[in-house]
Amino acid sequence: MLRVVVPIVVLVVFVYGLIDLIRTDARLTKGISKPAWIVVQILLPVIGAILWFLIGRPRGEAATAPSSYRPPTAPDDDPDFLRNLELRRRNQAEADRLKKLKDELDAKERELGNDAGDHRGPGSGEAHGSGDPSQGTDEVK
Repeated sequence: MLRVVVPIVVLVVFVYGLIDLIRTDARLTKGISKPAWIVVQILLPVIGAILWFLIGRPRGEAATAPSSYRPPTAPDDDPDFLRNLELRRRNQAEADRLKKLKDELDAKERELGNDAGDHRGPGSGEAHGSGDPSQGTDEVK
């Protein structure tokens, strides 16, 4: 029974120490550099792990990797996405409004152009674009 328990304990201590070392930020290791600690733990599995826990491991909450990782957020929870969505919606509404105003302006210009042609009466002269080029036209370009 002892032949089975001792190798299992050695393996557990080695794996736990190595994983803890790998997850620790390189700037927080004490004694020697992080790659050197990995070499020590691989060459001396039990002693290296014990030395890591006693000497090299940082104390407190900073022992694991820093929490700079931000899990992805859903689009409806992301304030940047919502802000951009609102800006896009406003820009699209403004573009639609400007297009509608432009269409209305074009329609009024066409209407005024047709009305100007109707007020000249029958026999009042030639049609637009024909005749003597020195004569001006009512149309503004």
